[in-house]
Amino acid sequence: MKILSVLLFFLASIISTALYAEEKIGVVLMHGKQGTASYKSPIGVLTDYLKSNNILVVSPDMPWHRNRYLEKSYEDSMKEIDKAVEELKSDGATKVVVGGHSMGANAAMGYGARREGIAGIMAMAPGHIPDSEGYQNRIDDDWERAKEMVDSGNADRVSDFMDRNQGKNFEFSTSASIYLSWFQPLGPASMANNVSNLKPNTPLLWIIGRKDRMYDRGEEYAFSSAPSHPNNEYVVIGGGHKATPKKGKKEILGWLNNL
Repeated sequence: MKILSVLLFFLASIISTALYAEEKIGVVLMHGKQGTASYKSPIGVLTDYLKSNNILVVSPDMPWHRNRYLEKSYEDSMKEIDKAVEELKSDGATKVVVGGHSMGANAAMGYGARREGIAGIMAMAPGHIPDSEGYQNRIDDDWERAKEMVDSGNADRVSDFMDRNQGKNFEFSTSASIYLSWFQPLGPASMANNVSNLKPNTPLLWIIGRKDRMYDRGEEYAFSSAPSHPNNEYVVIGGGHKATPKKGKKEILGWLNNL
């Protein structure tokens, strides 16, 4: 009887070890507003670091890339994330985390509010805050003009609209419906709304630098409204907005390995 118990113990240990060994974390890493995932970029550096630590990573060029800025609506951008998730699964990922930097963090949280079965959402220096009155005032509340165009039957009409990135205004062209999807104050891109609507059992990592413009908004802006989860973490590091994926790489890896 004692020998049988010992054998069963070792068999259970072997099975447990085998199951653990088969687990593989995959991460979708998305660049920021008008950014890139090139190897020297913040996302590129983090991609290399995670891959060197046995994490599967895909870092696609998203619809807010510098060469295709806002060519798709917020909801259609979610479909591109779907493709990246499926790519990781086909490469052997058993747990998929969706993460991003700045506007990519915004989209990651939006994805977590819309899709089931994600192992975690990783928001690095979150950006793009259409639900901020101050932000909208600085870009002339252009969403109102876009809404008027949509309401009058001109949703697909392309026009020049205002945007803002790290304290600097710029103008770009897109359709009224696409602009509205990203800039309507309480629309699809509202981080506060998306965080509060994260699917159950979806942990959130929010990591931000003390010199980031978003730092002063604190946990109350959005993070504190996330559904309760033991792996939710709000992490403050040194540095500013662009440096977060690089300076926070060890904290990011630790969080991933604890999922």
